[in-house]
Amino acid sequence: MKEMSFMDHLEELRTRLIRILIILVVSFSICYHFSSQISEFLLVPLRAAIGTDGKVIFTGLFDKVMAEFQISFWACVFFASPLWFREAWLFIKPGLYEKEIKAIRGFIVVGFFLFLCGVAFGYYVVFPFTFKTLISYGVTNVDAMLNLQEYLLLASKILVFLGLLFQLPNVMLILGFMGLVTKYSLRSWRRYTAVAFAVVAAIVTPTTDVLSMMVVWVPMMVLYEIGIVGVAWIVHPYLKRKHMGESVS
Repeated sequence: MKEMSFMDHLEELRTRLIRILIILVVSFSICYHFSSQISEFLLVPLRAAIGTDGKVIFTGLFDKVMAEFQISFWACVFFASPLWFREAWLFIKPGLYEKEIKAIRGFIVVGFFLFLCGVAFGYYVVFPFTFKTLISYGVTNVDAMLNLQEYLLLASKILVFLGLLFQLPNVMLILGFMGLVTKYSLRSWRRYTAVAFAVVAAIVTPTTDVLSMMVVWVPMMVLYEIGIVGVAWIVHPYLKRKHMGESVS
């Protein structure tokens, strides 16, 4: 652990914030340059769902510009995350012990992987299924006319939400290391968790059919079970070894 004065901390914080700002500005410029390609990529699942029976439109003069600005913002935060997160990590690293550094590095790597899994799940599974269900729901023989800006903003929020949702096993591991949960408590909460996840699935699912809810509910339960396995296989042996070491000393 490196000792630093209060003024040194402020100067270091200022330096890191300036670097993060530069990273975001540069990455935003790059993402804005490719915003049309990013938008087209996000539109692929929707266009596959509506086929030739619908159109993606913009109703305001600045809708396309605002949509590309919003997409560029979310894209720069996502694609530049390793760089700005590295700056944040370098700021807090000097105040940590070596064991803490190794542990946090593991959580960071797992967290990035889980976030990418959540985004991929949303794009390749949730989007096609949900859009197809929504387009075919209710009255038939009508053409869909969908607003470009509203869709791109909604798609971005859903992908970010699913990326964060997939952090559940990581959060459970952290709570386990903090001693707030155990594999026994998590198993005993399984039924209540299933009900709570069903409520969440019912809220976030746009339609009322059970199949659409299951698309959201099943992955949430799988993530919960992965978290239980992680607590049982990683946290409990670690705490047991730690307790035995303290007893010997």
